[in-house]
Amino acid sequence: MESQVDNSQRGLILAVEDGADNLELIIQVLEIIGFPFITATDGRTAIAMTQQHQPDLILLDIVLPDISGLEVAQRLKQDSRTKDIPIVAVTAMVAEEEKGQYLSAGCIDFVAKPYDIEFLETVIKRYLS
Repeated sequence: MESQVDNSQRGLILAVEDGADNLELIIQVLEIIGFPFITATDGRTAIAMTQQHQPDLILLDIVLPDISGLEVAQRLKQDSRTKDIPIVAVTAMVAEEEKGQYLSAGCIDFVAKPYDIEFLETVIKRYLS
């Protein structure tokens, strides 16, 4: 697990991504734009880290090795400790019906893979400004 976290700072991001290359790209973007972050590579770890660290934003891959990102989002939205944390779906699946599923699960936005780095940065700043 990579991390750059200082709990006194605001703007902590949890990046949840099981693909090593995609995770590395997100990490590089977060380092460039200067937000502190923590990472998880599966859904159960993402839930535990969210409960422990209370990030200000979650970038959530939808296809994870243990439980789906949709289930992660639903569980976090049902938990009083984590229900108000904004979740952005990060996925290659961007058909209209899938977008509706992300919103129904509790995601507030989505970023399509492969990443447009400027768009990813814009989305992050939109929810952390």
